[in-house]
Amino acid sequence: MSTLNPEPLWQPDPHRIADAQVTKFQAWAAERHGAPAEGGYAALHRWSVDELDTFWQAVTEWFDVRFSTPPTRVLGSRAMPGAQWFPGATLNYAEHALRAAATRAAEPALLHVDETHEPSPVTWAELRRQVGSLAAELRALGVRPGDRVSGYLPNIPQAVVALLATAAVGGVWTSCAPDFGARSVLDRFQQVEPVVLFTVDGYRYGGKEHDRRATVTELRRELPTLRAVVHIPLLGTEAPDGALEWSSLTGADTEPVFEQVPFDHPLWVLYSSGTTGLPKAIVQSQGGILVEHLKQLGLHCDLGPEDTFFWYTSTGWMMWNFLVSGLLTGTTIVLYDGSPGYPDTGAQWRIAERTGATLYGTSAAYVMACRKADVHPGRDFDLSTVQCVATTGSPLPPDGFRWLHDEVRENLWIASVSGGTDVCSCFAGAVPTVPVHIGELQAAGLGTDLQSWDPIGKPLIDEVGELVVTNPMPSMPIHFWNDPDGSRYHGSYFDTYPGVWRHGDWITVTSRGSVVIHGRSDSTLNRQGVRMGSADIYEAVERLPEIKESLVVGIEQPDGGYWMPLFVHLAPGAVLDEALLNRIKQTIREQLSPRHVPDEVIEVPGVPHTLTGKRIEVPVKRLLQGTPLDKAVNPGSIDNLDLLHFYEDLARKRA
Repeated sequence: MSTLNPEPLWQPDPHRIADAQVTKFQAWAAERHGAPAEGGYAALHRWSVDELDTFWQAVTEWFDVRFSTPPTRVLGSRAMPGAQWFPGATLNYAEHALRAAATRAAEPALLHVDETHEPSPVTWAELRRQVGSLAAELRALGVRPGDRVSGYLPNIPQAVVALLATAAVGGVWTSCAPDFGARSVLDRFQQVEPVVLFTVDGYRYGGKEHDRRATVTELRRELPTLRAVVHIPLLGTEAPDGALEWSSLTGADTEPVFEQVPFDHPLWVLYSSGTTGLPKAIVQSQGGILVEHLKQLGLHCDLGPEDTFFWYTSTGWMMWNFLVSGLLTGTTIVLYDGSPGYPDTGAQWRIAERTGATLYGTSAAYVMACRKADVHPGRDFDLSTVQCVATTGSPLPPDGFRWLHDEVRENLWIASVSGGTDVCSCFAGAVPTVPVHIGELQAAGLGTDLQSWDPIGKPLIDEVGELVVTNPMPSMPIHFWNDPDGSRYHGSYFDTYPGVWRHGDWITVTSRGSVVIHGRSDSTLNRQGVRMGSADIYEAVERLPEIKESLVVGIEQPDGGYWMPLFVHLAPGAVLDEALLNRIKQTIREQLSPRHVPDEVIEVPGVPHTLTGKRIEVPVKRLLQGTPLDKAVNPGSIDNLDLLHFYEDLARKRA
């Protein structure tokens, strides 16, 4: 196991440790709040979970969180789900995100980069002015606290302005990237019934223009609650009938008015697909996200006013929301709108160079693609500003750690991080003051009692178990949308271990306190960090008359790859020829997402089910990973055991 790997790949030098925000925070918290002065990060972490209320109180003081009404206490109830954070407090997320405008008005808040790779700055003063203008216009359109505002937008400055203006008025933001097809977007937006929709006419990706006007027309038709549609002419087209022009809503010089809302007032809705039904509409709060992201970005990522923060993401992924929160620490954030590999595989490194990024975040899949394509970032780009390369979306394999160390530079801080849309944060990952070991995440996050549990709830060290969190985090969902009795929320995380969050990942917590992620313990499809439920795939594919039934699984590969086969049981007389194959792929690409087009489509004699009629995805996944049949499934619970031999044989052939 990892404990046999004692030599760190990277060790922070004494200068970095002394300068890190988390070191300064620990010394200050020791003086003011009784935190341990000695023992480094491990001692601070232990204190942060043992003295949860004191720790979060210290975070709000350290980062000068401005409560317009002070809280009566830190935690009203510690129950999960349903923890009550900072009861009685009022504040505004957008007010905190724009604070740096007071002292650094002329410096860049945003650097926008398209496929030309030329950064274009938006200053703090200009960002604040546009947010003020748009917030006033949203109020004039009748947007009130709690109303939903949606964006069908790429990663452009207008998306950040729209999010912050929505938060300023107390509205609830939600977004999808424009590569999502209409059905995918409607499955999300129809749940929350938005009153305003921000749209583009299209986007540029891979050197091509993609017109989205027909999709926007369909969204307008299928979202009857819309009072206004705002047109952003990214491709230069006229606004459609009845739509408002972006420029007319953001042209005024208006001081922003920040609605003071309760700590647990909804900030945004993110979507994370389970294995059945519509995507989960996860609601997180203004205060919970504010304090969690200050902790994560300020202490763990060590970001501040001198930094530039670039993470390759789209507005359909929680990492975009996390990136926007870089503004909370006064950091300049980089918004890249384009293909991650255009015009060549080295594209993201070129953007890191040209923006002077100090923290550059990407996916493990991109790192491995660079390795395969023989990219040499350290040789071909000036990456002298880059202090940290962070990865998420899937576990970074050991070869990825070695490649970054060898090809970027030896004294590079490599932060493999893992969290979830569900908390819009990290459970484990970056710590600037502890060593990096190959294949491991450095440590669990402050205030996060992360453990690995066996099936009966016994904590494990140096053994694989379920990722659980045994105490509440401020950014845990306040609820799911349209889940009045909380049953879907409860069923998603708290069914296995009552009162304890089970995330659905296999992990090892090592005796050194580092963490190894082994992939999903459920059947959610995690493709380049964008999670989609298998139900989404079935719904789209099984509309095709030739498909009787289907089964899809996503399998983490030892080399860091991700194999996603789609198994199809054909209707009588149908043939899996090139034409049908293309229609299956086109259906998924257009209706759901290009990321979720399967790697292979494989004809099967039938799809196995439980005795209650559920498709058995996790046992099939385990069989394909090489688990013996008797260990992968309880034979007595399957409707047709013979069908499983097909998957067993396939695993043997692939091995």
